[in-house]
Amino acid sequence: MRYISTRGQAPALNFEDVLLAGLASDGGLYVPENLPRFTQEEIASWAGLPYHELAFRVMRPFVTGSIADADFKKILEETYGGFAHNAVAPLRQLNGNEWVLELFHGPTLAFKDFALQLLGRLLDHVLSKRGERVVIMGATSGDTGSAAIEGCKACEHVDIFIMHPHNRVSEVQRRQMTTILGENIHNIAVEGNFDDCQEMVKASFADQGFLKGTRLVAVNSINWARIMAQIVYYFHAALQLGGPARSVAFSVPTGNFGDIFAGYLARNMGLPISQLIVATNRNDILHRFMSGNQYVKDTLHPTLSPSMDIMVSSNFERLLFDLHGRNGAAIANLMDTFKQGGGFSVEEDRWTEARKLFDSLAVDDAATCETIAEVYKECGELLDPHTAIGVRAARECRRSLATPMVTLGTAHPVKFPEAVEKAGVGQAPALPPHLADLFQREERCTVLPNDLKQIQAFVSQHGNRGKPL
Repeated sequence: MRYISTRGQAPALNFEDVLLAGLASDGGLYVPENLPRFTQEEIASWAGLPYHELAFRVMRPFVTGSIADADFKKILEETYGGFAHNAVAPLRQLNGNEWVLELFHGPTLAFKDFALQLLGRLLDHVLSKRGERVVIMGATSGDTGSAAIEGCKACEHVDIFIMHPHNRVSEVQRRQMTTILGENIHNIAVEGNFDDCQEMVKASFADQGFLKGTRLVAVNSINWARIMAQIVYYFHAALQLGGPARSVAFSVPTGNFGDIFAGYLARNMGLPISQLIVATNRNDILHRFMSGNQYVKDTLHPTLSPSMDIMVSSNFERLLFDLHGRNGAAIANLMDTFKQGGGFSVEEDRWTEARKLFDSLAVDDAATCETIAEVYKECGELLDPHTAIGVRAARECRRSLATPMVTLGTAHPVKFPEAVEKAGVGQAPALPPHLADLFQREERCTVLPNDLKQIQAFVSQHGNRGKPL
C-alpha cells in the first residue's frame, strides 16, 4: 500500500513512513493511492467477529508490507482488550430505528481512544524496529490530547507535547491531560483558541529545524493512522444492524471532518451507507459548505460542545481531493486561495456530487440542551453535548425512516457536566472507577502565550525526557 499527498508534490510513502510523517512535505495530507474494496459476501462473513478481529480485516490492507500479520493482530488485541465494555463499541437503541453507537468506553471516555490507543502501540512497534526517537506535537480542542497522552504515555521512544486552548476545555478534559505525569509528557495551555494551536502544529511540521535533528510525529487526525482506525466502527455498527444486506445512515458530530471522512471511506470500501450527516455546533464552516457551497472562515465561538469549537477543518482537504478527481495541483491552488482570502466555493457539479451523500445541520447550545432533555425524557439515555448535536441532526436531516440511523456517541456525558446541568436533567453522572479521584490528582501544565517561537523553544528545551534536544 502506497500513500500520496492531497497536494501532489510530496513523494509517495509506505504505511510506516506515513505513520511517522503525519503532514506531507508539500503541506498536504496523505491518503491511500488505491482504496481497498471488499465484496458484500466478504463483509457479510465478518458478522459476529470480536472487535479486534474485525479491525484486523478492515485495516490489514492499509499496513500490508509494513507490519507483519501476527504483530498487527497482537497490537489490535492489546488495543481493544483495554476497553471497559466487552462489545468495545456497543449500540444503544433510542427508538425503533434510531441508535447511538457508544464510542466512549476507552480509557479517556471519548471516541479518540479507538485511534490513539492504536497509534501509540503502532509508534512503539515501528520506532523500536528502527531504533528512533520522536517528538509528538499535537493540538487538542478537548479529547484528542488526553487520548494521545493515554495512548503514548508508555511509549519508550516518544516525547509528547500537547497544546490546548487555555480555559477553553472542560475541567474533566483538562485534568485528564494534566494529571498524567511522566518525564516524556508535557501539557501546554496556549493563550489562544484551538485553531491557533493547530496552526502552530502545522507550522512546526513545515519547518522542524528547532528540533535539532529529531523528527515530529502528528497525533491529530492529519495522521492517516487516526482515520484508518475510525473506519472500523462503521463496519462494526452496520454489521449489527443487518448490513451489508441493508444500507445504514450515520450522523456524525464533527469539527475537523476526520470522523465523518472515515465513514465516507467505509462506504467507498464497499459498506452500504446511504447518508452521512455532518452535525456541528455554532462553529459551522462544514455546514455552510454542505448547505450552501461556502467554505469561509468565521469568528470562533466558545460553546457547550468544545471539541467542535474549530474554525478550519483540517481533514476536509481529503474529501476535496476526491471531489476534484484527485488533482493535487487543484487542491494546492484551492488551499492557497483559502489561506489568502479566508474562503472559497467549488464548482457546482463538485458540490452537487458531495450532496448526494452528505447532509448537514448546525445546532446551537439551546437546541443542544433541548435534545439532551428530550432524549433523557424519552428513554432515560443521557447524552453528552456532542452526541446530542448528532441526534438532533439525525432527526432533522434523515432521508428515510426505513433506514437505520446511527449517531456516533463521541464522548461520555461525565466529561461535560455544564451541558448536562443546563439541560435540566440533574447532575452529571459520577466518574467511572478508574477516574474517581481525578479531581484530587496533582496537575502539571505550562501556560504559554500564543507565540510559535516560544512554543518551539519550550519543546526544544524539554524534549528527550527532560534533557534539551
